[in-house]
Parts: sequence; C-alpha cells; structure tokens
Amino acid sequence: MKLARILIPILLLAAAAPAGAEGLRKEAGETFLEPLQKRDSILVADQLHYGLKLENIEEGTLLALPQMKLEKEIPLEILGEWQLDSVRVSRRKEKPARYDIRAYILLTAWTGGRYELPDIPVLVGRDTLVFKAPAEPLEVTELPVDMENFQAHDIKGQVSFPYTLKELFPWIYGIGMALMAIAALVLWLTGRSRREAQAHSADPPHIRALRKLDEFRGDKFWKPERQKAFYSGVTDALREYIASRYAVGAMEMTTAEIFEDLKDSDIPEELYREMKTLFETADFVKFAKFTATDEENAKVVPGAVRFVTETYQQEIAENVL
Repeated sequence: MKLARILIPILLLAAAAPAGAEGLRKEAGETFLEPLQKRDSILVADQLHYGLKLENIEEGTLLALPQMKLEKEIPLEILGEWQLDSVRVSRRKEKPARYDIRAYILLTAWTGGRYELPDIPVLVGRDTLVFKAPAEPLEVTELPVDMENFQAHDIKGQVSFPYTLKELFPWIYGIGMALMAIAALVLWLTGRSRREAQAHSADPPHIRALRKLDEFRGDKFWKPERQKAFYSGVTDALREYIASRYAVGAMEMTTAEIFEDLKDSDIPEELYREMKTLFETADFVKFAKFTATDEENAKVVPGAVRFVTETYQQEIAENVL
C-alpha cells in the first residue's frame, strides 16, 4: 500500500494582517473527514468532506484559510474551493454577533491506497490555529475483479417499475372530469333537442306541415338523383297533416287507400285531384325510377302549401259555423 502526504502552502484569503502584528501558533482541535457516501468503507471515486470547525468567532474577525494543493504523483484530487457554513449565530444586544463556522473542501481518490492527510492551519485574527489531521491515514479500497472468471455481459435494459396509485391519480382524476364534462354536454344537448321537439310537436298540424314544406323550396332538390328525397319529404309532411286533420292512418296507407278515405271529405274537387296527382307522381319517382320534369317539380311545393292552407281555413270556417 502506498503512503502519500498532501502539501498545503498557506494563502491568506481574507486580508493581510496589520504591519508589525504578531500572533501565536497553537493547536485548536482536530479536523473532520466525512464521506458523502454512507457506507462502511471508502471506495475509489467516493467523495469526502475534509475540514474543520471554528467556534465562537466574533463578527469582523480576520479569517484566512489555506489554498489546498496536491503533489502531481498523489492520486487524490480536490474538487472545489473551500466551503463555509454558518452552523450557529449568536447575537447579543449592542455586541458583535458570534459565529460557529464549518469549513471544508471536497476530496476524492482515483486509486486505492492509504493517504496521510495534513494538518490545516487557519489564520484567525492574529493567531494561527492548527487543526490536527486524523490519526489514521485515509484508506481507499478498490473493488476486486476476478480477471480469470470475468465474463462480459450485455447492457441490461431499463428497469420498469409498476405505477403507483399516487402517480396514476392525476390521470384518473383528469379523465374522470373530462368524462363528466362530456356526459353533462350530451345530457344538455339531448334535453335541448327534446325540448325543441316538444315545442314543435305542440304546434298545430298545419304549422308543422308548412314548416317542413318550407325546407323543400327552391330547385336544389330537382336534380334526378335528389328527386326521391324531394318527393318523399313533401308527401311525408302531407301524410302527417292528413292524419291529424282528417283522422286517417295516412302514414301506413298507400296512395290509393289515402285518397279512397278522403273521397267523401270536404276537400274541393280540384284540390283533391291535384294532391292525388302529386302523390301518384311521387310513387313513380320513388318506386319506378321515374324522373319528373322541372315544370312538374315547380308545382309540387306550392300545390302542397295550397292544400294545407285551404283545408285549414276550411276547418276554421267549419268551427265558426
């Protein structure tokens, strides 16, 4: 095992002592050596705090620490400058504060061995206080490697640990709140649609029919590929109106059955024939792939509207009488 010693030249870090001032050199205690890794032995590349403790230092006192320097052949390395921690501060009324100070540097070793640590001299005021090094050398242990039985292994994959409830809770909470918001929105939209449907269903039959017929105004439904939807929409609106106005099961009846039941009603003859022609044309378009002319299409919605308004007005006149 190798023995080595650290050389410490003194460098005043605070301020120079006054000219002509002479102080005393005296022992002030022991240094401390604290490994940062909490284990029984010190291994290569472990880091240690090496330093001293100053107690009851009056505020304003000159304090100088040595600049640490190592010989080139010593496999110890200083990893930083001196660090100062105020362990305790004592303040008294109208008197300077007093400090307990902890000063240390960070050491590490890159090779196993036994290393003697030096005393640490510190200038405090005019006096030089010497802190004795540990009695036992610093022993650094290397990890033994069995080269005869050594086998190379592949790099292990990343270790994955199961998620804890604490980690999952924010996600669960966020997803739950999002689902509740979506459910509330769906319920609101459903209720709104139901309310609108109820409001429309509360309208008189002729109003509902005219509102539906108004959706088919214009020539956008006259193209051959759209005529089936056009005639189906118009006749469905008329079927609902006829079922309400004349108490005829028009929604489930054929054109012939509907107009057979309406034959003895009070519908004017001309209006009766016009509506029968409209329904028959619609049957040809829906079931026989018939294509109506623009002239025929142009008469559909106005004729249906006229049928609804005239029969409704006739109903009003009958009620008045």
